[in-house]
Amino acid sequence: MQVTRPGDAALTGRFAAALDALWPGFTTTADLRLGLAVSGGPDSLALLVLAHAVLPGRIAAATVDHGLRAESAAEAAMVAQLCRTLGVEHAVLPVTLAPGNVQAQARTARYAALAAWAGKAGLAALATAHHADDQAETLLLRLNRGSGVAGLAGVRACGLVPGASLPLLRPLLGLRRAELAQVVAATGLEPATDLSNEDDRFDRARLRKALGAAEWLEVPSLAASAAHLADADAALDWAAQREWAECVTRAPMGLTYRPQAPRAVALRVIARIVRELGGEEPRGGAAARVFESLLARETCSIGELVARVTPDGWSFTKAPARRG
Repeated sequence: MQVTRPGDAALTGRFAAALDALWPGFTTTADLRLGLAVSGGPDSLALLVLAHAVLPGRIAAATVDHGLRAESAAEAAMVAQLCRTLGVEHAVLPVTLAPGNVQAQARTARYAALAAWAGKAGLAALATAHHADDQAETLLLRLNRGSGVAGLAGVRACGLVPGASLPLLRPLLGLRRAELAQVVAATGLEPATDLSNEDDRFDRARLRKALGAAEWLEVPSLAASAAHLADADAALDWAAQREWAECVTRAPMGLTYRPQAPRAVALRVIARIVRELGGEEPRGGAAARVFESLLARETCSIGELVARVTPDGWSFTKAPARRG
């Protein structure tokens, strides 16, 4: 396998600038190494090629194999061979998923495996290949489902790997899918193809085709809106933290909440109360239904909790165990 350098120096420069903006000084600090999540698709291959050009000798790559597709093992082997050609350290990370919500499980397992690998390899951060088209597509999909601010918020360019303290960088958010395809084409590589991306049974595949045909829709503008919503989401989180500190108190049997903030903040506080008392993250508007019931002074339940209005505020306690 012979690999040439990416053909567009401007794209390489934009990648280097994006990385420096996310972590000032990263590209010039020789002892910092960057981990890459590389599936073998065109986007992650472009990430690998660009990072290899900007940080020679300072990257490592990992491919997570969920075992959900017959082609996944061959794709992981392809990435491993490419990394050997480039002189890049590579690991295949197999994960096993239990029956249930496969998408959510796969994401959780993927990040857990990548964080564990990065810790053992002594990597300073993990980078993924999310780009501007991903942001735009996710925003439109969730708008169509009536999502709130948290659902509409785009992924942040810099954060933490879920469930870990490892920095998570997304240096490709300013680049388009077509630009990344150009990077890969210039190197002579043949990326893995996921046929589900063209399968009209999937919402994202249909939306991707519709978005490509709608020339009046500006993907960079949609991606910018997703980023603005991410800022709004962070602001609501900050307000919910303050509301929690000032308005939630421990009670003998649970927690009491005296709401002062607007509804959007109160819903986040209610969701946190459920988690604090051992419940799962409320889904499908459950927190909103509790909020409306308590406003109407009606006793209600959410998961294994009972919520009621008391003289001290809104009381949340665990429901009594059922007798056999």
